[in-house]
Amino acid sequence: MHDEWSLAVDTRGQAAERLVEAARTGKPCAPLRDLITTVADAYAVQDINTRRALDEGRRPVGRKIGATNPLLQRKFGIDQPDHGMLFADMAELDGRPIRVERFLQPRAEAEVALVFGKDLSEGPFTLVDVLRAVEFALPAIEIADSRIADWDITITDTVADNASSGAYVLGATPKRLTDLDLGAAAMTMTRDGEEVSAGSGAACMGNPLNAALWLAGALAATGHPLRAGDVVLTGALGPVVPVEAGNVFEARIEGLGSVRAVFGT
Repeated sequence: MHDEWSLAVDTRGQAAERLVEAARTGKPCAPLRDLITTVADAYAVQDINTRRALDEGRRPVGRKIGATNPLLQRKFGIDQPDHGMLFADMAELDGRPIRVERFLQPRAEAEVALVFGKDLSEGPFTLVDVLRAVEFALPAIEIADSRIADWDITITDTVADNASSGAYVLGATPKRLTDLDLGAAAMTMTRDGEEVSAGSGAACMGNPLNAALWLAGALAATGHPLRAGDVVLTGALGPVVPVEAGNVFEARIEGLGSVRAVFGT
C-alpha cells in the first residue's frame, strides 16, 4: 500500500511538472492520462501547482467553474463541472490590449461573473445562501487556455491544468441580483464585429447561480471555501471561440451590459 501511495505521489508530481514546463516554454504538452487516472489525482496535481503559484507570490482572487455547458461536456467527453483558481495576474482590463503571446491555445467564452460579499464556509448550502452571499454580478469574457496539445483533454487533463484557465476580463457595470434573471438572460458575442457565439444563462447548469451553488459545496468540502471578495466565473453561456492576434471580442449579456477583450497584434 505504501508503495502504491508513493507511486501516486510521484506521478502527480510528474504531471504537475509537465504542465509547468509547457507554460514555461510555450509548447503544449502531451495529455496527462498516462500519469493520472482519477479526478482526485487531477485536483491533487492542481493543488501542487497552486502551492507553487502561491510560493511565487501570485495572489488568489477567486475561482472559475468549467464544463458547465452540456455542449462542451459532450464535445470533450466530460460528465461533471470542475473548478480552478483565479489569480490577480490573470485579470485583464475591459477594452485594453491583451498580449496574445501569453497564451498557448486561447479561446474566448462569454460568462456571468459573480462577486461575493460574504463567506460561504459551512454547508450544505441552498440557493438562498448563494443569493444572500453574492454582492453583485458582472459580464465577463474568459480566455480559456490549455497546456495540453490540441485541446486533447478529458476531465482529468482539464482539472489538473487548473480547469484550462488563461485569463479573464470583467465589465465595469455591477448589477444586484434583485435586478436580474440570470437564467433567462440572453448572450451574444462578436469577434471583429461578427457574431460568433450566442446563448443564455440557461446553458450554464440551467442558471449561473446553480453553478455557484455547486462550487460553494465542492469548495467547502475541501476546506477552502468561497470567501468575501472572491470573483467566480460561472461558466460559458454559449460556444467557445478560438482567439487570434488582432481579434476584438465583445460580449453582451442581457441585464448586465457588455465587456470587450482586445487582443494585440
